[in-house]
Amino acid sequence: MLKWARKRSLWIYHLNAGGCNGCDIELLATLASKYDPERLGVKLVGSPKHADIIIVIGPINWKNVDKVKEVIKQTPEPKKVIALGSCAISGGVFAGSYNIAGPADKLFKVDLYVPGCPPKPEAIIAAIKKMAEELGAGK
Repeated sequence: MLKWARKRSLWIYHLNAGGCNGCDIELLATLASKYDPERLGVKLVGSPKHADIIIVIGPINWKNVDKVKEVIKQTPEPKKVIALGSCAISGGVFAGSYNIAGPADKLFKVDLYVPGCPPKPEAIIAAIKKMAEELGAGK
């Protein structure tokens, strides 16, 4: 019963690590009424302590790397982390810059990558559905 409920009630925490706002706009547009993610049980929450999925957006710089890790640590298990957009995956246009701590997967465990600058809403929904399947299967 618990696995079934987890699969159909996904709470997402949106973590902006300092991106250009392109991925923010796409994620929030995806979570709005046009794509209707509530039919999948998706809800955006204001605290990582209530989330099942953390979506990290933007390049992670040295100034906020500890804060990002702390937010991810506050999320209860089982949790999933999605790196959304080129900046979170590789640093994007900021890669190689002096203040970029590195791609997300070198700093913490990332379960799924959604490439693009910014990624399309269809790709974001597909990623959320994949995480729902994994959470429902107990992975």
